[in-house]
Amino acid sequence: MAVAVKATAILQRQPPVPILTQRRAANLLNVRRKIIGGSSFDGINLSKSYSISSASGICRSTSASATSDEIRDDEVLPITPLEVNQIKDRCSKWEWRGYTINYLKYEGQNCQKSNPPLLLVHGFGASVAHWRRNIPTLGETNTVYAIDLLGFGASDKPAGFEYTMEAWAELILDFVDEIVQRPTVLIGNSVGSLACVIAAADGQQSQVEGLVLLNCAGGMNNKAIVDDWRIKLIFPLLLLIDFLLKQKGIASFFFERVRQRESLRNILSSVYGNKDSVDEDLIQIIREPALDEGALDAFVSIVTGPPGPSPVQLMPKIKLPVLILWGNEDPFTPLDGPVGRYFSSLPSQVENISLYVLEGVGHCPHDDRPNLVHEKLVPWLATLPSS
Repeated sequence: MAVAVKATAILQRQPPVPILTQRRAANLLNVRRKIIGGSSFDGINLSKSYSISSASGICRSTSASATSDEIRDDEVLPITPLEVNQIKDRCSKWEWRGYTINYLKYEGQNCQKSNPPLLLVHGFGASVAHWRRNIPTLGETNTVYAIDLLGFGASDKPAGFEYTMEAWAELILDFVDEIVQRPTVLIGNSVGSLACVIAAADGQQSQVEGLVLLNCAGGMNNKAIVDDWRIKLIFPLLLLIDFLLKQKGIASFFFERVRQRESLRNILSSVYGNKDSVDEDLIQIIREPALDEGALDAFVSIVTGPPGPSPVQLMPKIKLPVLILWGNEDPFTPLDGPVGRYFSSLPSQVENISLYVLEGVGHCPHDDRPNLVHEKLVPWLATLPSS
């Protein structure tokens, strides 16, 4: 079983900034005061990042060196995340096709409701609370929604449900139509990113304003990445794992081992660049929903099900503004893998896409190094039109 866990762990131009109104510029400055520059909270120098030039596609170092008009490093404030229990208390329920979906709506004191709302979509095994370090910062300028996908978090985990990427994309679009009711920026991590890509590529929708991808997955599970030599090497083992997981007793034993605290700590530490971010709250965020009835069925269905549409097929259909943030220490979707190489090539081919490679960051950039993500995300959001 240890081999199975290791095998699973193997997988998976900045556009010109328009002149902001004085009010939006003031709000942005207040947020940047908290996130720009080197921060001891994240343990890295935030003045370092890497962007892919739209002209050449070549990775180059950029610097945010302070001038008299910029925020100094010693003015940076650490992020105060929302408490997990506070998130639970603030969440609401929404009925979708007979299932109950858990979600959060958050607005900071200075939130400008004319700015496009944001919908945060978590990755595999996570939930609304995985965004606890981002919601307060993003809520300073935009109305923030976060959702638990069906099968995760506090949302329903129906017995016998066949999970697909397409179903999650439909859930996202229906949520925007029924709850948000305004053109929305979709922000996703891992499989949540891919669900957002599928939603944004839907030619029938008109409610997606922009797209932010944090280490986008190549599929719902590892069977999507068939052209990676690492996957080819262990593909027979992956098929064996699928077969074993479809045996109820074996799947139950394996799942029970995986959801133990120390197992979760080890798995999370292997996919986070900043090990300090793997705290007790994070372990509880992942573990608690895994104890729910139906969690095992969801796990087996997702791991053994069809991988879904490829982002390589979908991205050319998307003409919206797209921001891609990619941790360079991601073992699931590494930059030198087929998915990472594809996304790295996009800014040199199309004008609507910006890409930043985040140094020292793993598979979950928003929780791993939140300040580094905010440094790129908040100014990008400010370029989007208000309504």
